[in-house]
Amino acid sequence: MHNKNNITEKIYWVGTNDRRTHIFENYWPLPKGVAYNSYVIVDEKVAIVDTVEKGTMDEYLDNIEEVLDGRKADYLIVNHMEPDHSGSIRSLVERYPEMKIVGNKKTFPMLERYYGVKDNLMEVREGDSIDLGEHKLNFYMVPMLHWPETMVTFESNNGILFSGDAFGAFGTLDGSIFDDELDLDYLEEEISRYYSNIVGKYGRPTQNALKKLGGLEIKMICATHGPIWRTHIADIVAKYDKWSQYKTDEGCVIVYSSMYGNTEKMADNIARHLVRKGIKKIRIHDSSKTHPSYIINDIFRYRGVILGSCAYNGDVFPTMETLINELEHMGVKDHVLGVFGSKSWGGGGLKRLNKFAENIKWETIEVTPEALCAPGQEDFDQCEALADGMAKRLKELYS
Repeated sequence: MHNKNNITEKIYWVGTNDRRTHIFENYWPLPKGVAYNSYVIVDEKVAIVDTVEKGTMDEYLDNIEEVLDGRKADYLIVNHMEPDHSGSIRSLVERYPEMKIVGNKKTFPMLERYYGVKDNLMEVREGDSIDLGEHKLNFYMVPMLHWPETMVTFESNNGILFSGDAFGAFGTLDGSIFDDELDLDYLEEEISRYYSNIVGKYGRPTQNALKKLGGLEIKMICATHGPIWRTHIADIVAKYDKWSQYKTDEGCVIVYSSMYGNTEKMADNIARHLVRKGIKKIRIHDSSKTHPSYIINDIFRYRGVILGSCAYNGDVFPTMETLINELEHMGVKDHVLGVFGSKSWGGGGLKRLNKFAENIKWETIEVTPEALCAPGQEDFDQCEALADGMAKRLKELYS
């Protein structure tokens, strides 16, 4: 670490930056890397809060040793058992064998099954606390934010919320660890993409957690990924409140799957007519080129969604199938949906999109264009009608 990263006089960031991993959880792209955040509180007793992914463990252990300067850890607080935060637990247990591992009743079965650790366990329940000396740690259960065992830790002396994955972000911490010393514009998409894809399925648990923690006097939020929030706390909490209620802005996301460009022509035609009807915020994605995480991120931003696919072996195009499966699985709510497609003989793409519309239960636009081979004027007229219906509904919702 070379220079100790103080959060306060006696609380330290001992996390790591990972710029080598290209895909998070073997699925989400990491063009800007990712930070694994862990913290050490040095008091009469020493507590480590969460750990890091095992791939950066050597650097992590060095960071802890530099901060402790020969002292031993008394407690390890395990807010969340996902391996990118628990991956170094076994190594910490080997280094500090007398350390107590603090978690809740749902933490410990995972701890044993992942790492074979079952000794020196200290169970905490809602409202329990641990005194370290000057610092007092208070524990709150936030199940399904976003695993069942998840809890958060509030250090009441300094008003610091150790929030686990909540309020996190993709992206490394380049030069500083604090929100007011980083380029948040650079990280903006990584903050929202992290929420929409990692936490986004769990809107109601997020709302429950916000209500539970709303009475705390929070002066700093220390998540397990992304920046430490000390200046823009109200902003990030407001974003989580908005996103977890599936509140969106006026705009439309158009996603198409096209083998030879015909469905793409229809998508462009729809977009042009949306603009003519006053819809300015339009995002067009080719499902074969854009990873679903970026598309889902835009869908969390904008109310309108228009999906189009060519037919492929009597069904929808495979990359479109991936996207709609993900949307169904996440249970994204409160959008306006339009669908269209193209076929050369038997079809299948539009049929699958119509089935998706039934499953997702969004409000739908009735017009569903489907071109035979290359789209002709009649097909473009239907695309215009679809765009008109979408624009009209969005204007009604945001007028």
